[in-house]
Amino acid sequence: MNPRLRHWREAATLLLAAGGGNGAPARPVRSPLGPFDYEMLLLQRSYRSGFLPSAHVFPGGLVDAADFSADWLGLLPALPRCGLGSVRPAPPGGNRAPLFSTDRAALGSPLPGDVAFRICAIRETFEEAGILLLVSGPGPAAAAGPVRLLPQHQLPPGRELAEWRRKVQRDPACFLQLCRDLRCVPNIWALHEWGNWLTPVLRAGRGGRRYDTAFYLCCLEERPLHTSQDEQEVTGFQWSTPPEAIELFKSQEIWFAPPQFYELSRLCNFSSLCDLHRFGSDRALEGCERWMPVTLTASDGYIDLLPGDELYPEDPDYTGEKKLFLSTDKKVEELMKEDTRLHRIY
Repeated sequence: MNPRLRHWREAATLLLAAGGGNGAPARPVRSPLGPFDYEMLLLQRSYRSGFLPSAHVFPGGLVDAADFSADWLGLLPALPRCGLGSVRPAPPGGNRAPLFSTDRAALGSPLPGDVAFRICAIRETFEEAGILLLVSGPGPAAAAGPVRLLPQHQLPPGRELAEWRRKVQRDPACFLQLCRDLRCVPNIWALHEWGNWLTPVLRAGRGGRRYDTAFYLCCLEERPLHTSQDEQEVTGFQWSTPPEAIELFKSQEIWFAPPQFYELSRLCNFSSLCDLHRFGSDRALEGCERWMPVTLTASDGYIDLLPGDELYPEDPDYTGEKKLFLSTDKKVEELMKEDTRLHRIY
């Protein structure tokens, strides 16, 4: 973790896409875009949560010191990237997200951020949804397409696995113990860098909580046999195609924060799991920038501006110290018609 980032905490989240199979019953598809052959895992946060209460989110959470433990080096392949593919240098004018580019060794961390954030996302997915994304042996696990989960016979019996889950929830360091016990490693190679969202100052949670979050994509051949909420941070879950999730949001049956809405909208461009996996794998090679929405208040609503939009400020107020607020007397519709370079949520 980066102790120099005092304005926000670092986290990792996972966009988990899974194809059909495992006897999942057919159900009506609520989608104007036609059939999709995969679904996304969505978790409902507790109404008592200090950040995004009752919202539907992707699995994920705060990075723990245990995710950067030197003990992982005894299980994973050799450094510098433990078998992960390289990311191309940022093009002229582009910037790699500080979350990924920070020199963790200079901060005393034995594990690169590229590895530790993936371990965090996999650990949190196990804690919150009971899904284990592991691979036998030291890896790396080469996969040309969506990956398979560990066979059921390689996992502990249900009660034993549930006890491991409780242990990891109490102490994240127990996740490494679980991997040792199963002679497996977190399948960090199945996760593809997808994005980086920084909580805006105005959207901070209780106590000013803000998060710098790494977003990863993982495509599974089949939906896991067992998914279950932890009844602590997470009170429910559902598997939905991206268009279904958007329709549920529009009908106010569920609620998303802007990053989840944006990413699900982007996923609507891919009706095929294989196409999504291929795009995610190729895109990950480019790396990603940090995105922090900047709110522009119009006379009849507001717009969340994103980097690349012609109205996005050249020097965003990342820390809130400048106390900059964007507003206009124009209506949202006027702004949408007169601007030509758009990257926004409204």
